[in-house]
Amino acid sequence: MTKSNLDLIEECDSFPYYQTDPVAYFASIDTYYQLRVADHDYALGYVLPSVAEIFRGLPSWTLDDDERTLTLMAGDTAAERSEVVMRTVVAMRETGHFKVLSKWRNELYPVYGKNRELLFNVERCASPLLGIVTYGVHLVAYVKGKDGSLKLWIPRRARTKQTYGGMLDNAVAGGIASGEGPFECLVRECEEEASLPEALVREKAKACGTVTYSYVRDERAGGETRLLQPECQFVYDIELPEDVIPKPGDDEVEEFYLWSADEVKEAMARGEFKPNCAAVTLDFFIRHGIVTYESEKDYIEIVSRLHRRLEFPTL
Repeated sequence: MTKSNLDLIEECDSFPYYQTDPVAYFASIDTYYQLRVADHDYALGYVLPSVAEIFRGLPSWTLDDDERTLTLMAGDTAAERSEVVMRTVVAMRETGHFKVLSKWRNELYPVYGKNRELLFNVERCASPLLGIVTYGVHLVAYVKGKDGSLKLWIPRRARTKQTYGGMLDNAVAGGIASGEGPFECLVRECEEEASLPEALVREKAKACGTVTYSYVRDERAGGETRLLQPECQFVYDIELPEDVIPKPGDDEVEEFYLWSADEVKEAMARGEFKPNCAAVTLDFFIRHGIVTYESEKDYIEIVSRLHRRLEFPTL
């Protein structure tokens, strides 16, 4: 089945919108529990009932079925809350409750409050269980021909990866750890994933805004499905000289292809791209005039859906 550009957006930004489908929106909202922190009367994430149930009766947590809230009660500081959260997810991992915890990353993701204050950190692989906003960087690397045409460097993810194995990706992509800035994360990931020299990245990479969406995980993500994953990706472009060829720097990428825009579009239509990478690539095509209002019937819808206002506090 050939996928349209709007199909690709809906696959990535898959949580319903109140404005367009209030019935589906409220049905989804009523399914989840709100994740909260004591003395902060607002949601930080949406938690599936099957996940929330595991917290019932645990020290430092309160599950309210009437209000449909899961509240972290202990800790007055970010460090104290983080310690409680870590103890909880470590115990869950040891008891084998959730498959997503099997790929432990030893990386911490931040959770922010309404005033952009750090409320707590959580192990990266546990973040989908809590439905919190996570942050990453994506780099589109391209080569410009003498005629002005663009070719993109596209990597194929290792087929052995637990998440989206064998699918196509952006040139570089990675999660932003707690305390790390987007650009420094980009520099680190460029060296690890594509063997791009730090000096070149610092000189040539250009910040191009963000892409935001609320993704409902499917089986390709690995582990439990229907977990909510709202994300903010900081997007960068880099025009590479013809003699700079990205090379896999770790075991997460099999190889890189240098493809024309049309070849990339065809692969997207075949559904070969990881969902959020297809969204970032569409953002690139729109910014560079490759996808336009004249060429895309769903242009306005696609542009707006690339920049969703997330339901929870953000950085």
